[in-house]
Amino acid sequence: METLRKALIVGALLGAGAGVGSALFVLVTPGEEKKQAMLKEIPEQDPRRRDEATRTKELVLATLQEAATTQENVAWRKNWMVGGGGRSA
Repeated sequence: METLRKALIVGALLGAGAGVGSALFVLVTPGEEKKQAMLKEIPEQDPRRRDEATRTKELVLATLQEAATTQENVAWRKNWMVGGGGRSA
């Protein structure tokens, strides 16, 4: 009988904890309007930021393509915008 009583108390405490956790989760999650406002503020939505990221990816890809076609160690270049301007190993 004592074991049953302890099991019921543990179950009640776990249920109460889950209820409190669920209530706190509902209280702290933003509403739909707040979610939309947050999505508009992320940097990836800014057209200038997207253009900058696209340009950076293009430069990296061009550097990798050039590195694949040459024997020069392109990692030693001081200015990556200009081809062939680095020190030799």
